[in-house]
Amino acid sequence: MNPIPRDRLTAVLRSPVAFSVLAGVLIGALFLLGTGADPLTAYGAVLTGSLGADGIGSTLTTGTSVLGMALALAIPLRAGLINLGGDGQLVLGGITAAVTGLYSPLPAPLTVVLALLAGMGAGAAYAALAALCENRLGVPLLVSSLLLSYPAVSLASYLARYPLKEPGSSLPQTRRLPEGVALPAFGGSTVTAGLVLVVLVGVAYWFTDRRTALGYEIRMTGLNPRFTAYAGVERAGLTLRLLAVSGALAGLVGAIGVLSFPYRFLDGSLTAPGYTWTGLTAALLAAAAPLGTLLASFFFAVLQVGGLSMERTTEVPRELTQVLQAVVIVFLAARSRFPRRWFGGRDRRKAAA
Repeated sequence: MNPIPRDRLTAVLRSPVAFSVLAGVLIGALFLLGTGADPLTAYGAVLTGSLGADGIGSTLTTGTSVLGMALALAIPLRAGLINLGGDGQLVLGGITAAVTGLYSPLPAPLTVVLALLAGMGAGAAYAALAALCENRLGVPLLVSSLLLSYPAVSLASYLARYPLKEPGSSLPQTRRLPEGVALPAFGGSTVTAGLVLVVLVGVAYWFTDRRTALGYEIRMTGLNPRFTAYAGVERAGLTLRLLAVSGALAGLVGAIGVLSFPYRFLDGSLTAPGYTWTGLTAALLAAAAPLGTLLASFFFAVLQVGGLSMERTTEVPRELTQVLQAVVIVFLAARSRFPRRWFGGRDRRKAAA
């Protein structure tokens, strides 16, 4: 194998993403030293707890939701559109899948497919509503998508606590889905076929982004919306389509969560882990690029799962991993302030692309 050219390696190491991740790791090490913990021990616990034999299943399960939400938010972000309504679309997809699974008269395998499609449809319709608020009423997408999340989450909570609540249970959860209405799991783990579905979505996103005219239009809109408007790209229609796809993927993640263990909708189970915001962080870190979004999602899933192991091993709160995520994004956002001096100018940025 030919060795990696030195200029290429230097350009990659000095890229904004690599710099941001390394800065986050170093600052995290300073925090650990300040608490009296050994950074090597703490980071070793993160890797062992997330990638070891006992943790890889949890990492892949968490990664399914993180990657799914990262892709859902990366698709509109590629065109410069930020969908902050992931929680509402995620929960609406989950509760719709639960209702479909509970009341569908079809055989179990067909009910699973119908529940997935219903969850995607609910998420797509709700995200499209946010796009229509911008296109028709002039409400900024950031505002409409974020504010629409609250009634969706509240509706799902009401349904789980009252009409669909499991009789005799003290938890705000729906009844368990009928036998067989579940995604196939790999062995005895909690990893389901939902991971395969999400990866296939990622492959489709990569193909569309790199090999189709639509992908080119989306990228160009994100880089220069005025140019694409002059070229004939209708921004309102593109916004509606991208938000519908984004909502459909968020709804799919919600449906996957309901069709996996514990095979019911549990109020708060889809929003408490922060999949939406972790997914958005991953998409921002990767600049919404398909492959980069996949790698960033896995990186944050490792941090999220490994943080529990770090807390047990070093008694350092797992919230430190959230601090690391925040530091990475802060440094990444700051790259626009010092691109030439710190990252070697335009030529090196091109070499790293």
